[in-house]
This record gives sequence, C-alpha cells and structure tokens, in this order.
Amino acid sequence: MQRYKLTIEYQGTDYAGWQRQEEGGPRTVQLAIQEAIQAFSGQSVTLYVAGRTDAGVHALGQVAHVNLESFNREMDEVEIAKAINAHLRSEPVAVLKVEKVSDDFHARFSATNKLYRYYISNRLASPTLRAGKTWYFKRPLDVDKMHEAAQLLLGHHDFTTFRDSQCQAKSPVKTLYRLDVWAVPEPTGGQEIIIETESQSFLHHQVRNMVGTLTLVGEGKWDNNDIVNALEAKDRTKGGQTAPSDGLYLVRIDYEGE
Repeated sequence: MQRYKLTIEYQGTDYAGWQRQEEGGPRTVQLAIQEAIQAFSGQSVTLYVAGRTDAGVHALGQVAHVNLESFNREMDEVEIAKAINAHLRSEPVAVLKVEKVSDDFHARFSATNKLYRYYISNRLASPTLRAGKTWYFKRPLDVDKMHEAAQLLLGHHDFTTFRDSQCQAKSPVKTLYRLDVWAVPEPTGGQEIIIETESQSFLHHQVRNMVGTLTLVGEGKWDNNDIVNALEAKDRTKGGQTAPSDGLYLVRIDYEGE
C-alpha cells in the first residue's frame, strides 16, 4: 500500500458538504472522489480529509489522503491525478496535485495551519456571475471598523460564542493567528469585502459566525466593546448571525516541512 496526499479544488454549491452520507444520501465531495478513484483503479477506498467542509462551502486547496494498492501498470503522481480527474469531468471537483507521502502522514492530524477566506458582495445589485459563490450584503459596511474589531478576536480564547451548537470538538478553546478584513472597490460602485483567517483548527461554523458578527460592526450596530463582551460571554446567543456558506472558501492547509 502507498499513501498519497491529494490537493483538491471544488465548488460546493450543489454538494451536501464533504463527508460521505449514508447509502442513498445526498451527493458529497468525498463520495464523488472515491467513486472516481474506484472507477479507474478498481479499488474501494476511504479518503481522510484535513477539514470537513459544510454544504455549500468551496475549496481552493482542500487536502485529503488515501491508501492505494499497486496498479496494473506503473503510474506516477501526475498520471494518477489525470486518471482521477478523467472520472470527475461531470463534477465541479478537481484533484490539483497528487503526492506520495509516508504512512505517518495524516491530512487532518498532521496539519499545522489552515487558511479560510470569505467573500462578501457589498453592493446595490445582487451578484450574477458570482451567485452562490459570495454573500450578497446590500447594506453598506465599514470595512475599516470591521478589521479593527476583528483584531480583538486574535489569540487564545474560548470561542463558544462563535461555535455551532452541534460542534463535536472536545474543547471550545482555539488560537486565532490572523483575522484580516479588506475591500476591493468595484468600478460600477460597491465593494467586494474579503475576510481571511488562519488557525491550526477551527470550531464548527466558527469562521461563518465570526463573519456574521463582524457585519454588525460594519453596519454600525455594534462597536468594539460589543465584540469583547460577546467573546467573553461564551454564549452563542450573544454573537451575530451565521454567515451563509456561499462565501466561504478553504484556501490552503499547511504542514510541517512545507
């Protein structure tokens, strides 16, 4: 058996998230890739992923690993990627890279850092070309105030206020390395707001809940003191709304030695 690391890109709009469901359940990214691997190799496999994305969430650099037996003929990593992608042509999923790794590599437990990006289309007209790939937010948002408030969430904290009630993590305590907010003006008015955050791991819905809370600051409904009070409350009901999955992207996962 050889273990392979897969770097994967997908549009999550039409999937019920990453994780394979019970037999006959909705389509998922994991199921699509596992079926593609079985189609070219004849092997029934299980993919282990760095982070299970929710329904509607996208990925630019998701990472998974899989163990494969020897093939009928010699295949290098590029050929394996091409073979998988040949069976994914009807899916908005692509394997960008395949790498041989040691047996002690684990896509989830070996990860040292994850980068998520969130897009907000902040303008009068709803998006057309980017529908389903960004959060349409009609009311004006003050990006500078959002960024300033975001810095109050950095560091080692109990993030219960930003944790989904169904989160299965053993502890709500996480260390947030970075949370930046900036905007790109659109030529016809409005702005695209980009929010990036990094941590070794996140709680379920943590990123989307932080984004939803920061929009309260952007609208002028909350100030920095409200952010601090919400964090210290350790109570999900004290935070802002959960931002839609449409705008969330898993961009990159880092591993030691890379």
